Amino acid sequence: MSDTSTILPQGAGYGVVVGIGLFFSAFMIGLTALQARYTAFSPRNSEEFSSASRSVKPGLIASGIVSAWTWAATLLQSSAVAYKYGISGPWWYGTGATVQILLFAMLAAKLKLNAPYAHTWLEIVGVRWGNTAHLVFMFFGLATNIIVSSMLILGGSATVTDLTGMNTIAACFLIPLGVGIYVVVGGMRSTLLCDYTHTTVLFAIILTFVFTVYSTSPKIGSPHAMYDLLTAASIAAPVPGNAHGSYLTMRSKNGLIFGVINIIGNFATVFQDQAYWQRAIASRPASTVKAYLLGGLAWFAIPFTLATTLGLAAVALRGDPAMTVLTPADVSAGLPAAAAASALLGQSGAAAMLVLLFLAVTSATSAELIAVSSILTYDVYKKYINPKATEAQILRMGHWMVAFYALVSALAGVIFFFIGISMGWLYTFMGVILGSAVVPIALCVTWRKANKWGCMCGAITGFAAGIVAWLITTSALNGSVINVTTSGGDLEMLAGNLASIGVGGIIATVASLIWPEDYDFESTRTFNKPVLDSSEHTSEGISKEASDSGSKNEVDIDVKKKLEDDDNIAHASIPDHDADSFDAKEEADELDPIPLTKAYRFAAWSSIVLFVIMILIIPLPLFFSSVVYGVKGFTTWVVIGIIWTFCSAFTVVLYPLYESRAALLQIGKGVVKDVFTGGKGKYVAPITTHGKEVSA
Repeated sequence: MSDTSTILPQGAGYGVVVGIGLFFSAFMIGLTALQARYTAFSPRNSEEFSSASRSVKPGLIASGIVSAWTWAATLLQSSAVAYKYGISGPWWYGTGATVQILLFAMLAAKLKLNAPYAHTWLEIVGVRWGNTAHLVFMFFGLATNIIVSSMLILGGSATVTDLTGMNTIAACFLIPLGVGIYVVVGGMRSTLLCDYTHTTVLFAIILTFVFTVYSTSPKIGSPHAMYDLLTAASIAAPVPGNAHGSYLTMRSKNGLIFGVINIIGNFATVFQDQAYWQRAIASRPASTVKAYLLGGLAWFAIPFTLATTLGLAAVALRGDPAMTVLTPADVSAGLPAAAAASALLGQSGAAAMLVLLFLAVTSATSAELIAVSSILTYDVYKKYINPKATEAQILRMGHWMVAFYALVSALAGVIFFFIGISMGWLYTFMGVILGSAVVPIALCVTWRKANKWGCMCGAITGFAAGIVAWLITTSALNGSVINVTTSGGDLEMLAGNLASIGVGGIIATVASLIWPEDYDFESTRTFNKPVLDSSEHTSEGISKEASDSGSKNEVDIDVKKKLEDDDNIAHASIPDHDADSFDAKEEADELDPIPLTKAYRFAAWSSIVLFVIMILIIPLPLFFSSVVYGVKGFTTWVVIGIIWTFCSAFTVVLYPLYESRAALLQIGKGVVKDVFTGGKGKYVAPITTHGKEVSA
């Protein structure tokens, strides 16, 4: 910002980044210890570490989706486009990044149907099309993770520096530190539990800002007052390309351009980001579609409501003594939200924004860490370096790769910072280099006729076309001057995004129609399928997790010793004995292709209908009619956002507690037993041998 002073002391920045980061690490390590002691799931097993034993219920998956998709950009860039384009900005940001999650429900259903035992989406590519395709699409997958992680670090460090004066380089390295600690210890389930915790706090802070702006603030205090201030701002500085220069219209030319860029870019970062595949893999098969539809609809409220609140407040408060003057560079860095929070609530508002942003960045970063760890472990180490890796080697590699990628993401953020690339620039650029692989990847997982070479050529050619179109448009519109500033324009990015996804999709689809394959997905369905030993055919006592971890103990040899040593193996999951059990028989029932096919059709119809409503039916008539909202229209717009936020909070905060009530009761009983019976509350999986249950 133009003012070099900061509203919070530098110590506050270090306190939040280091203090709260380490607090959450300790908190999540504690939860992981509770899980390992009182439930059937232990992170000492590689399947549990990378995929939470594929047993997570829909509410927690939905919460994880919301958390993983709530980037720094979700809070900062959404408010920045509201600041630039008015009410159209939050709508296009929210819908332009919601529809991908909704449509991904189809891929999630196909994943469970066509590759139920995959650890990563790249494994599916490798099994179906071989090593060459695997390496080509690995480039796009890892590039996606690098760009997403860099945006998280850049947005987080920029705001921390702006609010507290904390050194940006220090912020880039310290932000991933605490996250890496609890991910290494607890793995995927720890990440999901952290997601839930962060999402709960996030909604509480967002609702605090909403009611401050539209109810209690002496500077605004109501939708009517906000309307009057925005109307005055439109007269003082009309918005270029908006109907009557107003902030209160969906008729925004630049807002629509941003919407198209947003839609294309976010297809790339959802369909190619292992973090979203990871949640589909971790989900129980019967509820995967439900989780993604709930998560997508719940997430929409966060950018839409927050940007309609803080982004518009930053406009309304222009000229207020407490409101810092924002430069174009500040807006590109995503700072309007922080400026508005500080102007409204002073130091408490700045502190709330700092915590809000930190939680969003760290929860999304945890998703990226476990995602990249899975790719490097299963698609690099196990596939190319050590195909015969043991359970212990795979688990150790997973731990090392989490730590390694935490360092890589910090370095990437520092590099982009030094070359002058902001979070906003990266956000609009990501579709240029990533969009070309969207359609080929979707076809690989869902369509038996998808042609290997057509999809590979589409991804590579689309990548080149996107870069060329972006550079040519930049040169043509800026007098042959190509730099970070000129290349970040709306039309320049639009050209690159459209060329990338369009060329990639057209080539992959046309080639598959002309030279169709006839793939039956049998090899992907059986890939990684656990092989049950003889004891599992005669007993319910050995869990799927124990089978996956390579435990071959005979149940009728020294049963007591096995029970005493069960810290060293994965805990068993026994139906009717464990509140969160999910055994091989239940999994087989849920992998029945008939209900999974029905789930896919439901996902297809529901996601396409929602896409049409949110992208076409609602915004386009408002755009072409050039309606400028009056007081009642704007008030209705705000109220809808608030109601949606409450519904979202119920879905991802209260619903997961309800569906996990039995597991919470089980843990509570275990704790009570430990306290009052001398440490006898530890979970012990019942074991049956020769049809009889044996206990310690």
